[in-house]
Order: sequence, then C-alpha cells, then structure tokens
Amino acid sequence: MPTLFAPLTIGAVTTANRIFMAPLTRCRAEDDHVPGALMVEHYAQRASGGLLIAEATMVMEGNSAFWREPGIYSEAQVEGWKKVTDAVHAKDGKIFLQLWHGGRACHPLLNGGAQPVAPSALAIENEEVHTPEGKKSYVVPRALEDAEIPGIVEGFRLAAVNAKEAGFDGIEIHGANGYLIDEFLRDSANQRSGPYGGSRENRARLLFEILTAVSTVWGSDRVGLRLSPLNSFNSMRDSDPIGLYTWLAEKLNDFRLAYLHIMRADLLQQQKGDVLTPIRKVYNGVLVSNMFYTPQEAKQAVAEGGIDAVAFGTSYLANPDLPERLRAGAPLNQPDPATFYVPGPNGYNDYPTMEG
Repeated sequence: MPTLFAPLTIGAVTTANRIFMAPLTRCRAEDDHVPGALMVEHYAQRASGGLLIAEATMVMEGNSAFWREPGIYSEAQVEGWKKVTDAVHAKDGKIFLQLWHGGRACHPLLNGGAQPVAPSALAIENEEVHTPEGKKSYVVPRALEDAEIPGIVEGFRLAAVNAKEAGFDGIEIHGANGYLIDEFLRDSANQRSGPYGGSRENRARLLFEILTAVSTVWGSDRVGLRLSPLNSFNSMRDSDPIGLYTWLAEKLNDFRLAYLHIMRADLLQQQKGDVLTPIRKVYNGVLVSNMFYTPQEAKQAVAEGGIDAVAFGTSYLANPDLPERLRAGAPLNQPDPATFYVPGPNGYNDYPTMEG
C-alpha cells in the first residue's frame, strides 16, 4: 500500500515523496519578468517536497496576464531561473517549470497595448485583472488565425529548450484555468471552425501539437500536463466536462507523459462532479491531484490508489516545511490571501517552519 511519504517514479524522475508543490503564481519576478533573489529563496525553502512545480511562466514575450510573473524567453530569465534550480538541487530537490500562454487573460496595459489572442473573440466576463493602473476589466481578444498557431507551438518548444538550459528536471504544460490551451479545449471559449474548433479532436489539436513539440526537447517522460475540467475561473465551462476529459485522458496515454495533473474542483464553486474516478479508469500513467486536500484526505487518497501524488497549493505556500509537518502530524500555518499577489517577502518567504 503506497503512502504519501513513499518515493514515486514519474517518467524519468524519481521523487523522494508524493507531496508536490502546486504551481502558484505570486507576482514576485523582477523587471522584465526575470526571477530574482526572492524567488530563489522561496523555492529553496520548499525543496523537501517530492516535486516543486514552478509557477506559470510566459513562453513568449508580450503575453503577460499577471503583471510581474516570470518568463523563460530571454537570456536574463534563463540565468535567473538557473539560480532557482541550483538552489533547489543543492537541497536535493526536484523542480519542473510550468510553461504557459495567458491567451485572452492577457491585457493591453501589461503588454504594450497589444490586444490579447484566443481561439475566439470572446472576453472573460465579470472578473478583473491587476494592472499598473489598478484592476481593469478584461478586453475582447483577437481570434488567432490558423496560420498563426504554428508560431504558438514553436514558442512552447523554444521555452522548453530554455527551461532545459535553466537546469529544470522537466516541464509541466499549463492546460488549465482559462488560459490559452484551456481556451481551445473547452467549448465555452472555443467557438471557431476549421482544424482547431468544433469536435473534441480539433479542440485538443493545439494541446497535442504542443506536447509533441516539447517532447522533442525533453522526451515525454520529463513532461507533465495540468488540466482543470471543472474550474469556472476566467469564464470557463464545457458542455460535457466529464466526457471531454475522460476522452482526453485516454488519448494522453499515447504520449507517455511523466504525469497528468488534475485540478479536481472549481475554485469558484460553480461546477461540481467527480472527474478523478473516470480519468483514473482510463489513464494508465501517474495521476496527480490538487485542490482542497486536507492532510488526512491526501494520505487516504494515495493509500487507496485513487491518485499517485497530491499537489498542495496555498498550504505549501504557508508551510515551507510541509512534508515534515505532515509526517509529524504538526499543525499548519494558515495562508494570508492579502499577500498572495503583492511584491516583497511578506507572505512569501516569511512563513515559519516548525523549528521557528
């Protein structure tokens, strides 16, 4: 019977335990989206996890959705990330980089006035984005032309090259939460025709092309994928989420990925359902789950074989020694949402360990 504290082989990598750190974009990058000393310290503090999945990272210039998120398209960014990976490896940790395109969640005020792109010209509704001029409504994106899509795929491939140069152990493709890949997958955001719209096969085409491209750089056994079947954040829905993602999980067997990372719930609590059970039935690889796990539920889920590992989000943010706390049954620090997206070390690098 596996335990949360047992090693796990994910493709070409073996993790020390099954307590993963979920990707958490915390807007602490320096100018020009370069990772700096704050980020080095942050990830090094948490290196005892089985796998750290570094935050959503821009694969291409001009696609900022968070103002101060990191990138992986410039030499300075690669050098900044090298310091992060060196610090994690010095503590015997493993770290993957999450590669991401913000799609329609990008904003002109963050990108030199450029209009964001998406599968269809449909804006995110009833939500706002942080900009240098305060919170702003999202704008209507421009629908990508079919001829532009190979350039997006190439952007992910080059980002994978840069992530390898920066010393990561692998990469995770961000296919969740209403960003570009997810926008193509789900029919509320993808209302285009042609080879990238309509049927499930067509809506998944961009994802499959990206996975194929980045696997030529890394080998698919160092590539993970994150999906959010039910998450309604960023105005996302699908008319048949269970059907779509069960079908998708079965197709993903062909890629022999390091792992499949499923966000099991809806951040906004608007959509409900069990996505893990049907996915587990058809997916043959390592399955990682995330969202709202208590320590006891995480231990039970792994022990019963429903999933292979748990990716903890804000609880890992607030507890840099989370694996040690879970093993000891120690109380957890509570995260402070007021500091999630503000600059500086407060609420980022100042959470105490059990030792103080």
